[in-house]
Amino acid sequence: MNKRTRTGAFAGLIMAAVFVGACSNAGTTTAPATAGATPAASMAPSMAAPSASAAMMDGTTFGAACSAVPATGAGSFEGMATAPVATAASNNPVLSTLVTAVTAAKLGDTLNNAKDITVFAPTNDAFAAMDKATLDSAMADPSGLLSKVLTYHVVQGRLTPETLAGTHKTLAGSDLKVEGSGESF
Repeated sequence: MNKRTRTGAFAGLIMAAVFVGACSNAGTTTAPATAGATPAASMAPSMAAPSASAAMMDGTTFGAACSAVPATGAGSFEGMATAPVATAASNNPVLSTLVTAVTAAKLGDTLNNAKDITVFAPTNDAFAAMDKATLDSAMADPSGLLSKVLTYHVVQGRLTPETLAGTHKTLAGSDLKVEGSGESF
């Protein structure tokens, strides 16, 4: 399998897994990843500032993966809303594989210092659903393939469920198209 095919397979598997079983919270987009979530998985809509403002976190959540987000503490929606994105993700046990990948790619500071972003954060289940050889290949190339795939999951702007559908420019420089509405994306 050539590098281009592996990149496409890796991105496709993560994106498919991210949208399946994701969780959403009224003010942010994230699958049990970091701050609140919407069908896609967003570490948090903001990084330099806290993941999401308390005002945005009205407690309305939807999606099968929401039950895996801790109800209280630093890894809960409320707890993650007060921390920078990468830090918030590190507090949530369902995002431990993502945190490992972000750390390997040396993107933690970038995410924590970025302003007004939304992260579609794959949960541990998303990574577990991937082909092991593809995941191992990406992890073996942290500043290349892994970094490219992870930055594909970050878009400019604080997306809410109302603004999630549409085409968004990723930090990787490509477009990400999100389809759906309400509680189904």
